[in-house]
Amino acid sequence: MSLTLADNRVGIIHYSLKNDAGDVLDSSEGHEPLVYLHGHRNIVPGLENALAGKASGDSLSVVVPPAEGYGEKKGEGPQRIRRNQLPKDFDVQVGAPVHGRDEGGKHFTLWITDAKGAWVWVDANHPLAGETLHFDVEVLRVRDALAVELEHGHAHGIDGQGHHH
Repeated sequence: MSLTLADNRVGIIHYSLKNDAGDVLDSSEGHEPLVYLHGHRNIVPGLENALAGKASGDSLSVVVPPAEGYGEKKGEGPQRIRRNQLPKDFDVQVGAPVHGRDEGGKHFTLWITDAKGAWVWVDANHPLAGETLHFDVEVLRVRDALAVELEHGHAHGIDGQGHHH
């Protein structure tokens, strides 16, 4: 009997992600499959929940509302900061994440929404916040996670050997 996706197992999937308009936002087609550790929030909750119990060879289409994807948009929206507030070697590209820490040491992520001259606009909302996500997924393989993957909280490649810290 083949393994099914459950907590602490590794899922190896091909996927296509579209928005409500049917535009392809992301896809593993023509690339390596996505490898993730089930039950560790490595993928959006709505997709992870739909994949639970699936096995190698299963295909499914999943509609994920914002609350189970990247959340609803909240806050003030994009804020302008000076480009020189970013690290000197930072490659400023729209959609790129900027990782930082607040005064209390708590990690946060902002996303670049625009850049002009000396200014960069950043937003605390993920670029797909507020979007309904449409996934088409094929489960290629399911395997038990290695101890090191459980310790790190993410998969280390198709066979568990593709990641070094």
